[in-house]
Amino acid sequence: MRTVRHLMGGCRWLFYLSKSPNVTTSVSSQARLFSTSNSCMTIMPAWVIDKYGSNDILRFTKNASFPVINYPNEVIVKVFAAGLNPFDVSMRGGYGSSTLSMKRDPLNIKQTGSEFPLILGRDVSGVIMECGLDVKYFRERDEVWAAIPPWKQGSLAEFVVLSANEVSHKPKSLSHTEAAAIPYVATTAWSALVNTGGLTKDNCDKKRILILGGSGGVGTLAIQMLKAWGAHVTVTCSQNAEQFVKGLGADHVVNYTVGPVEEPLSALEKFDLILDNVGGDTERWALNLLKPWSGAKYVTLVTPFLENTDTLGIADGMLQSFATMATKALKHFVKGVHYRWGFSAPSGPALDEIRELVDAGQIRAVVEETFSFSQVPQAFEKVEKGHARGKTVVQIRKGEDDL
Repeated sequence: MRTVRHLMGGCRWLFYLSKSPNVTTSVSSQARLFSTSNSCMTIMPAWVIDKYGSNDILRFTKNASFPVINYPNEVIVKVFAAGLNPFDVSMRGGYGSSTLSMKRDPLNIKQTGSEFPLILGRDVSGVIMECGLDVKYFRERDEVWAAIPPWKQGSLAEFVVLSANEVSHKPKSLSHTEAAAIPYVATTAWSALVNTGGLTKDNCDKKRILILGGSGGVGTLAIQMLKAWGAHVTVTCSQNAEQFVKGLGADHVVNYTVGPVEEPLSALEKFDLILDNVGGDTERWALNLLKPWSGAKYVTLVTPFLENTDTLGIADGMLQSFATMATKALKHFVKGVHYRWGFSAPSGPALDEIRELVDAGQIRAVVEETFSFSQVPQAFEKVEKGHARGKTVVQIRKGEDDL
């Protein structure tokens, strides 16, 4: 599936040029050098923040800047639904702002605060409105979904611009509301389990996997993906989430509310991989649950990287993070297990693979609550409370036939 993106014909853009009524050889056409549609909008409705802080800084505006295609591999997506994640709440408070500012402006040319007004929202499901001339794998009116990189403007708006390699065709079996619940957690789980953990659908059969914190967004997606690949999955969660995660396919569930969770876990057969969504003191005991000298890995998604760069600055923060990571990796390597940090990595090809599992009925969307576009502050409050049993989704457009 990944290679299909690179095989879609080299001359499709010529077809579009020949069919587009607004593309001519006149001098005026140079202003649309990377586009083929006749869109001329300049503003749009969106929820923005003008500074970092609590929920009361969210502001609705009808005058947000309309996204522009600046590179020929970009697409503009008309947003139908946007998913919210705990990371959006953290971004609203300024978490990771130093690193993300460097990513937006690597030469440090712009003034501090140039990211504002900032649009949050990392999940999007919608319809492509416009394609850059180098985009071969998509065309206008395609239904798509994507996880949006945190340094880009987000999905709590009517339109968003993305690179084509961040976008994937939406599963046909899902509505836009359902689809918006998956991309960010799916690409995070994929990055942690596949890119960092080394798991694939070909080597996962009968492997023993432990997911610490299995009832949240990443955990629920990871359970389903691993079960589709034939793994044996053990999950920790609270008592009231036990039936929920079992319904997703978990083979064994350990309730962390009845006492120290490491005690019942230590009585089980050791694991080939641990995915840690909890952090805290889990590192103290979790790596002892891995099979030694067998390539077993501990992958944590709770890392100090962004906190270090926020407090120490980019250079010192990265140096501190590298030192911490290297020290812990070496400490556990001599014991025969591997210690790794995992990160979210938006990826269209990864979502292509996830789409196949969704349309095959092996992964389902878990939407806990849906809010209208006018209820974005209430949606943030819901996410901020924590203990979610699925995703919070904002419907940007109610009518999914508005293509």
